[in-house]
Amino acid sequence: MDSYPAPARQLVEAMRTAAAADPARAVAFQGAPGAYSHQAVRELYPDWLALPCFGFEDALAAVVDGRAEVAVIPIENSQHGRVADIHFLLPESGLSIIAEHFVRVRHCLLGLPGTRREDIKRALSHPQAIGQCRTRLKGWGIATEGYADTASAAAYVAEAGNPALAAVASRLAGELYGLDVLAEGIEDADHNTTRFVVLARHPVTPADDVPVRTTLMFEVRNVPAALFKALGGFATNGVNMTKLESYMVGGEFTATQFLAEVDGHPSDVGLARALEELAFFTTDVKILGVYPADPFRADG
Repeated sequence: MDSYPAPARQLVEAMRTAAAADPARAVAFQGAPGAYSHQAVRELYPDWLALPCFGFEDALAAVVDGRAEVAVIPIENSQHGRVADIHFLLPESGLSIIAEHFVRVRHCLLGLPGTRREDIKRALSHPQAIGQCRTRLKGWGIATEGYADTASAAAYVAEAGNPALAAVASRLAGELYGLDVLAEGIEDADHNTTRFVVLARHPVTPADDVPVRTTLMFEVRNVPAALFKALGGFATNGVNMTKLESYMVGGEFTATQFLAEVDGHPSDVGLARALEELAFFTTDVKILGVYPADPFRADG
């Protein structure tokens, strides 16, 4: 609690108290109230209780411990790639992915009431958010400074009372901490979008009439063409793989673990055959989640 600026601590305390009284409707997220994760929670579960957590591990632990029913975690951004290290957070937690959601990130320059953009000399925010607005901020002659997260930066600006100080954060953060929107949509790329996943203690069974995605992890044997052979089954069985990331295992450069995402349900004939071939050429296969594809994919 003490890690948040004072204006955020007041909101966090009230939100945690409400969530503790009804954990079956609590949704854990990382960051201060007003973070983009908080916005995602509002969009996904408008009638539930948002539970702010300081770190990603804390948000997952809230679900594992029963203090929240689900957690909403960002995993990748269209500008900066990977966000949370789900490749080790999720397997260690034992949670399952049950849904995905996309949030269009529209950064705002937030300042004290009555200030103008021309008054701002320095802007605080998460380093990733600053990077996404670098060109615009540089053009305005505004210096930047990294902060723990976007919403905490907004809370700090509200607490500091310095008219030359601003935060790069969401409109929601500005509303929660009483800040003015000095400029909106200041991100350099108009496609700036973050993908979130919803994590729960138990997997779900998606409806039969919706597109489905499967997220899995596997480790290949340290032999020539191991990855080529492991992935061959997806190609020959007509399975569309939309994501493949590699990670070192145990700090060794010879053992490699992969996180993959594919279209389809493991019970589909094609994917079932592909997974059977994958198991033959790998040492370990874990299904991290089977969930409905977000409509954003079709619209995009």
